[in-house]
Amino acid sequence: MAKAEGWNPGPFDADVFYQADPEGFLGVCKGEEMIGGGSIVSYNGDFGFMGLFIVKPEYRAKGIGTKLWFKRRDSLLARLKEGAVIGMDGVVEMQPFYAKGGFEIAFRDERYERAGASFEVSEYISPISNEDLDEVLAYDKECFGFARPQFLKPWLQIEGNKTFKFLQDGKLKGFAMVRRLKEGYKVCPLFADNAAIAEELYKACLNAAIGSSLIMDIPVTNTEAVNLMKKYDANYIFECARMYHGTPPDLPINKIFGITTFELG
Repeated sequence: MAKAEGWNPGPFDADVFYQADPEGFLGVCKGEEMIGGGSIVSYNGDFGFMGLFIVKPEYRAKGIGTKLWFKRRDSLLARLKEGAVIGMDGVVEMQPFYAKGGFEIAFRDERYERAGASFEVSEYISPISNEDLDEVLAYDKECFGFARPQFLKPWLQIEGNKTFKFLQDGKLKGFAMVRRLKEGYKVCPLFADNAAIAEELYKACLNAAIGSSLIMDIPVTNTEAVNLMKKYDANYIFECARMYHGTPPDLPINKIFGITTFELG
């Protein structure tokens, strides 16, 4: 269904998404046919994320999507700790609907695309190894706002992906991952201490997709991320908005150059 909608998922996304939270997905069925569904992933009850919201075209405008969306929101709230916040990335045309459901815009996300190409990269960049996982998980928690090892560990190990860390003087200062999609590749995520490190990681990502499309979703409130896309002549594709139900987490936006996913956060 996601492929038919043009969302361009990766070939191994489903398995990793399910590992993030086996109870985090709802479906709407008509007989034996699933006609809609969506994610309501809980990160240890501390944070929820609503992504993957879809109804087959022939069943739209019948109220099914509205019922499904509110069922997802209410089911997720019931699975979270009291006062926990829910995040989502909402497309422009659906933002007024999500606002009626209690979500407020925190910042805009823009998707950019350019072809991968060969670049020289810093000597401090190397692949992420198993020995790096604890440090990478800690860095991810800082940038994402919540611990998510059950998702990130298998995410980093997806078949055919490329991972990069920036390690200087024994300290992790950023990391990135490139994941294969149905068409092309995606940076997911790119977190870094500063713009110079982010640029080196982005060049490593471009090296991993030579001659193919490489997309990255950036928070436009990080002006350095916007400048990076301009410097490398990446093309604007479309935009969403990060929205929250509840008090938004205090994220270090200046370290977030590439968002992990619109599906799970």
